[in-house]
Amino acid sequence: MSRNANFQPGREPLSHHPSLQLRRSHVSGPFSFLNPTWARYAPTHRAPDQALKTGSPTPPEHIERLWRSRDNRKGRHALQVDYQAPQAGPTPPPTTGFGAVARGIWRMVTCVPYWDVSYLVAATFTLGSIIWIINAFFVWLPLEDPASEFPSESLVGGGVSGFIGATVFEIGSVLLLLEAVNANQTSCFGWALETELGKVETELGKVETAHATTKMTPNKDDCVHHHANKKNLVGAGRHGAHRKSHDATTGYVTELPEGGSFRWMPSLTELRTHYLHELGFLASLVQFIAATVFWIAGFTGLPGISDHMSQNLTDGVYWVPQIVGGFGFILSGLLFTLETQEKWYKPAFHVLGWHIGAWNFIGGIGFTLCGALGPATMNSGVEYQATLATFWGSWAFMIGSTIQWYESLEKYPVERARGGPQ
Repeated sequence: MSRNANFQPGREPLSHHPSLQLRRSHVSGPFSFLNPTWARYAPTHRAPDQALKTGSPTPPEHIERLWRSRDNRKGRHALQVDYQAPQAGPTPPPTTGFGAVARGIWRMVTCVPYWDVSYLVAATFTLGSIIWIINAFFVWLPLEDPASEFPSESLVGGGVSGFIGATVFEIGSVLLLLEAVNANQTSCFGWALETELGKVETELGKVETAHATTKMTPNKDDCVHHHANKKNLVGAGRHGAHRKSHDATTGYVTELPEGGSFRWMPSLTELRTHYLHELGFLASLVQFIAATVFWIAGFTGLPGISDHMSQNLTDGVYWVPQIVGGFGFILSGLLFTLETQEKWYKPAFHVLGWHIGAWNFIGGIGFTLCGALGPATMNSGVEYQATLATFWGSWAFMIGSTIQWYESLEKYPVERARGGPQ
C-alpha cells in the first residue's frame, strides 16, 4: 500500500476519540511516497439516546471531521457538514458565508494572539511583504516617474528596505520551520459534543422525553494544540514550566508537563522516518533555505556594499542569491499548494491554504524574474522589467500573507459537503 494511503504506526490522528472512526478509503495525499495530508472521520454509529446513557455523545451523522496536515499545523479543527441531509438538531453554520467572513476580517483587526506561532508566521510575512512593496516603490517608481525621484532613493531607500525585508522573511521562515517541527501529532477533535433531551407534552399535560440530539460547539478549553496555550509559543497545549534536555533519540527539545514539549529540531531518526516524508515540513524547510540564500542578496544590496562591487561580483553575490532564493520561494509555494490537495492534479480551490501557496508561488516567480534579469540591467528596459517584477511579486506575497493571517485566526472552519454523500 502506498505511504499516502495510511498513517504510520503511532501517528494516526484522533485515534483516541471514541466517537469518531477513520474512513480509511478517504486517507490521501498528493504523492504516494509521502505521508497523508488529508483524512476524513465519520461519527461512530450509535443512537443519541445510547450515547446519552454511556456518557459519550456522538457527532450527528451528517457531520464529518476533516483532518488536514496543514490545518493540524495551524491549530485548526475543520468540519464538513452535509446541509442537505436530515438534521435532528442544531448544526454549526458554514464559515464561508458573508457574515462569517466579515467576522473573520474583524478578528484580524481586533485579535493579536502573540502566543500563537501560526499567527506570528502570518503577521511576520505580512510585515515583510509590506516592506518589499515599499522597496519596490523605491526602485521602480523612479523609472516609471523620474520626476518623483529623490537623491539616493534607489541606493539607500531600496538597499536598506531590501535588507530589512529579507531579514523579516528570514525570521518568518524560522518560525514556519518551528511550527512544522512542533505540529501536533495526535491532533485534537476541538469540538464539544452536548446531548440535549427533546421534550413533548402528552394529551394529559405530562411532559416526557421524546428524543436526544447532539449539539456541536467549539471547545477551546480542551484543545491540545499549542496555539491555545498563552504561556508558550510552541510546545504543550497546557500550562507549565519547562526544563531543557537533549539526547540523540528525541532531538533538541524543551520538556513540558503533561507530555508536551517544545521541539527545536527533530532527531535524525525522526527526520528519516517521518519529517522527510511530511510535505508541510519539506515546504517549510525549502522556504527556510530559500529565505537564507535570499538574505545574502539583501545584505550585499546595502549601500556601501552594492556601490563598491564590480559587475561580476554583483552578479555572483547579489543577483545569483536572488535567483536561487526566488526559485526556492516558487518551490515552497508549489509544495504548500500541493499539500492541500487530495490528489496532485486536483486543485483545492475551496481551501484557504491552497490560495496561500498559489499566491506565494506567483510571488516567487516575480522575485526570481527580477534576479534573472538583474545581470542585464545596464539596459534601461531590462532594469524597468526587473524592478517591476519585484513590485508585482511583492504584492502577490502580500495577498498570500493576508489570507494566511485570516486563516491563522479561524480555528474552527465549517465547510459545506461537496458533491453529496460519498
